[in-house]
Amino acid sequence: MGGFCGAVSKRDVVYDVFFGVDYHSHLGTKRAGLIFFDEESGFQREIHSIENTPFRTRFENDLDSFHGKSGIGCISDTNPQPLLMRSHLGVFALTTVGCINNEQDLVDRYLACEGRQFTSMSSGDVNTTELVAALINHEADFVSGIKHALEIVEGSLTLLVMDEEGAIYAARDKMGRLPVLIGKDEDGYCVSFESFAYHKLGYVDAYELGPGEIVRITADGFETLSPAGDQMKICAFLWVYYGYPNSNYEGENVEVMRYRNGAIMAREERERGVMPEVDYVAGIPDSGTPHAIGYAQESGMPFGRPFIKYTPTWPRSFMPANQEMRNRVATMKLVPVPELIEGKKLLFVDDSIVRGTQLQNTVEFLYQSGAAEVHMRSACPPIMFGCKYLTFSRNKSIMDLIARRVVHKLEGEEGAEHLDEYIDPSSERGKCLVKEICESMGFDSLSYQSLDGMLEAIGIDREKICTYCWNGRE
Repeated sequence: MGGFCGAVSKRDVVYDVFFGVDYHSHLGTKRAGLIFFDEESGFQREIHSIENTPFRTRFENDLDSFHGKSGIGCISDTNPQPLLMRSHLGVFALTTVGCINNEQDLVDRYLACEGRQFTSMSSGDVNTTELVAALINHEADFVSGIKHALEIVEGSLTLLVMDEEGAIYAARDKMGRLPVLIGKDEDGYCVSFESFAYHKLGYVDAYELGPGEIVRITADGFETLSPAGDQMKICAFLWVYYGYPNSNYEGENVEVMRYRNGAIMAREERERGVMPEVDYVAGIPDSGTPHAIGYAQESGMPFGRPFIKYTPTWPRSFMPANQEMRNRVATMKLVPVPELIEGKKLLFVDDSIVRGTQLQNTVEFLYQSGAAEVHMRSACPPIMFGCKYLTFSRNKSIMDLIARRVVHKLEGEEGAEHLDEYIDPSSERGKCLVKEICESMGFDSLSYQSLDGMLEAIGIDREKICTYCWNGRE
């Protein structure tokens, strides 16, 4: 994933952009960058690795060297950025978030033009943000270039451009898979993914871009240069998992949605007569917790915290490439409260069950710690597809997903023809899937939120929500 923040004002915005980007740290763990524009000294830029050091710590020593009334910055799980480009459009800064599935085709087409080239990273790959810059430079002006890039990219593309006059161009993906919001204060404007980021900086809501919309922002105001499209497929996982609790997307708050989602899960279980009696309902921290609060409130069973996330050492997500280390880190993050585990019947709610490995280790530890029963609930349906529009839930193999492994175990290749049934907990195949995962993971019971229930909880037009991870529909 990734996230960005930018600001343009009649005053210096270095601290606004610094803190605004920091508030997007939950969206990425690899690289980050800041770039500012000043009329006298031009552009200033720094890019750092944040794999072992949080953004704020990594960049705070750079702040004295920055100055400017315009700036953009990003958290990235992909390439080093923002980039500073020079072309017939002038000098401009660019940061992008998304997933370019036809990257190699675009590179080959661009390299076929005489005299054109790309900088090769250490891996030999092309920086995708540099590729987007090349697509923008293909046209005669920024708006035409951005529209060209949005249209030709297969996957998703959301971006910020800052030109040599200090103006910021913001463009939302053509299907609106990620949000872009604008806040304002008495001196200027801020643009970001997370609305709470600019709220904390003293800005108030001004505008939310529509799918494919391009807006130019200056200290004096903003204007739409290319209107929004009619279709939208915003990512459901913004609400379910990776969106921050304080943020609103399409008018729906993340935390409120999660309470509502948990309540709907409990309501549906009560109606089916499968709700267990437990001592505590608990969330797998952090994003599972509000779903669990909603479940507890609706069920009437007490909410508890048998696990606490140790934030002084693990303040942010850290996902090593080595699976053994990933499992160890996941275990180290969560510290148990034995008094709330020993002899207790526990029901946990997690935001999702993707691979299942870390969750299984957690459950085994609970039993070893004396839990009498462990029941598990997933706040979304079984994940059947790796995301091809963002970098969320992308896996080396589809068989990394526990649901697909179990489907293959039950029916082999034929199982892929019946995935709609497998994500429906009321169907026979759906029941078989849940039963098999429950037994293999060692739960006393397992239930997934239904697709209908999750969409009801989000609360916007269902046709505007991307559900590809579950049903493979574009």
